[in-house]
Amino acid sequence: MISTEDGRRPTSWWPASIRSTMRYLFVGFGTGLLALFALIGLLLVGALSLIGVGLPALPAAVGGVRRLAGTERRRASAFLDTPVPGHYRSVEGGFAARLRSVLGDPATGRDLAWLATHGLTGTVGGYLALGLPLAALNAATMPLWWWAVPGSPPSVIGLPVDSWPAALTTPFVAVGYAALGLLVLPRLARLDARVSRALLRPTDRMRLSERVTELTAMRAAALEAHAAELRRLERDLHDGTQNRLVAVVMQLGILERALESAPENQRALASRAQNAATDALTHMRQVVRAIYPPILDERGLDGAVAALAAHCPIPCVLETADVPRAPAAVEAAAYFSIAEALTNVAKHSGAGQAVVRLTGRDRTLVIEVTDDGRGGADEHGGSGLAGIRRRVAALEGRTELLSPPGGPTALRVELPCGS
Repeated sequence: MISTEDGRRPTSWWPASIRSTMRYLFVGFGTGLLALFALIGLLLVGALSLIGVGLPALPAAVGGVRRLAGTERRRASAFLDTPVPGHYRSVEGGFAARLRSVLGDPATGRDLAWLATHGLTGTVGGYLALGLPLAALNAATMPLWWWAVPGSPPSVIGLPVDSWPAALTTPFVAVGYAALGLLVLPRLARLDARVSRALLRPTDRMRLSERVTELTAMRAAALEAHAAELRRLERDLHDGTQNRLVAVVMQLGILERALESAPENQRALASRAQNAATDALTHMRQVVRAIYPPILDERGLDGAVAALAAHCPIPCVLETADVPRAPAAVEAAAYFSIAEALTNVAKHSGAGQAVVRLTGRDRTLVIEVTDDGRGGADEHGGSGLAGIRRRVAALEGRTELLSPPGGPTALRVELPCGS
C-alpha cells in the first residue's frame, strides 16, 4: 500500500463527489429494481386482499416496504447530508388493529408513491451510470478494435466504423459520452435523492399530528402527576397533620379537665399539649416543603442536591458540572427525582455506594443516579420509579432505566430547561 511521508494514504485522483454519485446510482439501481418488485408484489397482495385471501400477508408486505424505505432514507440522508426522518404510526394490538393502523397511516401511501418513483429513477439512473462509462470506454478504444479486428466493422452510436478516419473520430465521441455523464449523472443522483427525501419524510401535517399526539400524552402525564401529587398531599395531611392536630385537641381537653379536678398535673399536661402542637407544626412544614423545597431558592439545585447526598443513608458521591438555573418546576422535578432515586437505592438496592451526576448540556438538565446494588429495579413494583417517569414526562423530559439482575442500576433523566 502506497503512503505518504506522514503515513496517510494519498488522495485519490477520482473526485469524491463523482465517487459518491456513482456509488449512489449503482446502489440505487439495485434498490430501484427491488422497489419495482415490491410494488408489483404489494399490488398483487392488495388485489388478493379484495377477496380476503391476501389480508393476512398485507401487514408483513407493508412492513417489508417500510424496511426498504428506511434503507433509502439512510442513503438519501448520507448523500444529501441532510437528515431524512421517518414516522409511522405504532402497530400494536391484534390483527385487525394492526391492519387498520397500516392502511390508515398516511406514510403508507407515500411509501407506495416512492416505490413507483424510485423504481423509475433508480433503475434509469443506475443504467446510465453503468452505460455511459462503458460507452465512453468503447468509443475511446474503437481505433484499437478497428485495428485488431478489421474484418467485422464495429459501430459507435449506431454508425459503422469502416475506415481509419471514422475510427479516429471515435475518441471525440468518447469525450462527448464522458461530458454527458459528468453533466447528467450528478443531477440525476441529486434528483433521485431529493424525490426520495420529499416522499419519505413526514409532511407538515404528519409532523403536526405527531406533535399533537406528543402533547396529548404530555398533558395526560401532567394530569396524572398532578393527581398523584394531590393524592400524596391529601394522604399526608389526613394521616399525618390531621392526626397530630387531633392529638393537640385531645391534650388541650385533658388539660381543661385537669384544671378543674387536678390542678397539680396542669404543668405536665400543658407540656404534652405543647409538644403535640410542635409536632403538628413540624409535620405541616414538611408537607409544605414537599410541595416546593425552600432549599432550592436558598442554595440552588446543586446545593439542594448536595444536601440530599449528604443525608443519604449510604455513601453518596455527587458530581456536578455546569448546572444551569432552570425554571422552578424543572428544578423541583429534578430535586424530587433525585430524592426518590436515592430513597430507592437506600431501601431496595442493597448497594454500598451511590453516585449522582448533575450536568447541563445544550439547555438540558441531565441527571444520572447509579449504584452498585443488586439491580433488577421494576417500575411497576411500587418503588416510585413510575412517579419519576410521570413527573419528568409532564415537562417533556426523558427517563431511561437500566437495571439488569445483578446490577448495577443506572437511572438517567433529561429535563429541558427552556430557551
